[in-house]
Amino acid sequence: MKSGEEWSLALLLLLAAVLCFGVPTAQAQMKEQMFPMLCYRTGPYAPGGSGICGGWEDYMAFLNTKGGVEGVTLRWEECETAYDTARGIECYERHKPQMIVVNPLSTGITYALIERATRDKIPVVSLGYGRADASVGGDIFPYVFPLVTNYWSQTSAKIRFIAQREGGEEKLKGKKIALLYLDVPYGRETIPILEKLAERFGFEFRGFAVPPPGLEQGAQWVDIARRFRADYVINRNWGVSCTVPLREAARVGFPRDKIIGVWWCGSEEDVRPAGDAATGYLASNFHGVGADFPVLKEILDKVYGAGKGNLEKERVGTVYYNRGVVHGIVHTEALRTAIQKFGFPITGEQFKWALENLDLTEARLKEIGAGGFMPPIKTASDNHEGGGWVRFQRWDGNKWVSISDWVPPYKEIVWDEINNSAAAYAKEKEKK
Repeated sequence: MKSGEEWSLALLLLLAAVLCFGVPTAQAQMKEQMFPMLCYRTGPYAPGGSGICGGWEDYMAFLNTKGGVEGVTLRWEECETAYDTARGIECYERHKPQMIVVNPLSTGITYALIERATRDKIPVVSLGYGRADASVGGDIFPYVFPLVTNYWSQTSAKIRFIAQREGGEEKLKGKKIALLYLDVPYGRETIPILEKLAERFGFEFRGFAVPPPGLEQGAQWVDIARRFRADYVINRNWGVSCTVPLREAARVGFPRDKIIGVWWCGSEEDVRPAGDAATGYLASNFHGVGADFPVLKEILDKVYGAGKGNLEKERVGTVYYNRGVVHGIVHTEALRTAIQKFGFPITGEQFKWALENLDLTEARLKEIGAGGFMPPIKTASDNHEGGGWVRFQRWDGNKWVSISDWVPPYKEIVWDEINNSAAAYAKEKEKK
């Protein structure tokens, strides 16, 4: 038996070892990647923010049931922006030390963070929104990634889709295509592309501005339907103003299957309030609709089956939820790419490299249960978009139904505009 002095010496030696080397607990050994998330579960656009964040978090929770990403457990923390730019900047500054990437979920916040995040060497992912010209990457927008498809690609794919419906590009000549847009920078952004497409294919284009918040659109619809006599209308509203065109089109007798919404006007929340007036309405998208995909079935089984869902179960498979799962796939596949190249932990610069070297093939998407759920993506240092393909859907009165394969944009027109706009941005920065 040890004497009192011997016990005291042993305890002192043990304490010294703990102070010097620590105790190898499970928590200390666990590898974790934190994703601070700028979300908006409150405010006028809450359906979009809650759906995207909930779907993204559910996908990460699902991966954690399979051991995470390359043995790294995924963690996340929300910061509420209410879709307000000032709050978004505050969220970014508060969580910046933990960030290897920021997804603003807002075009306004994206614009506000571009130079700030570039200085901090933190990639800005604006998946399906933000600056289309940032697709050029390179020295002009090195840390900005409008991944999957940008607004200009989407718009040109709409014209290709109309041509397909009409029987060929030559059928576009003489058609009248209206852009009904919320009169803010987001709404006006696609006007130059539509003007170039109109010149290329010979259709007549006219824009019809809607003053924010967009709840009064009666006069515009009289002009569109009875004076301009449009063949097609592109609905570029946002939030509650997305629903108004459906009611107004019904009032003036304009067919809903000739209205094509931006993907921010193509959710269940946009059409259900319009009732029967929404039936037949079309919208663009960059992912599948409904829950009949292996990845979503596994989320329902492993996440919601364990009572760990991050949203109401009934929203799984809705448009905004599925968009959140796309966010989750893109970010975690980029994390996997970075870890395979650099090991762990990962810096913002290393995550940027991964975003520029994404190669989500159809085979890889099938492997993770997302075949047909989203288009393949292949990025490069001078291509921060990665594809540009778009799919179209129709509201049948109860649910969204996909009605097209992936429709490619008119890349030569889109990328000519991207290069010109990016060059103008770079020139303007030099003057400051």
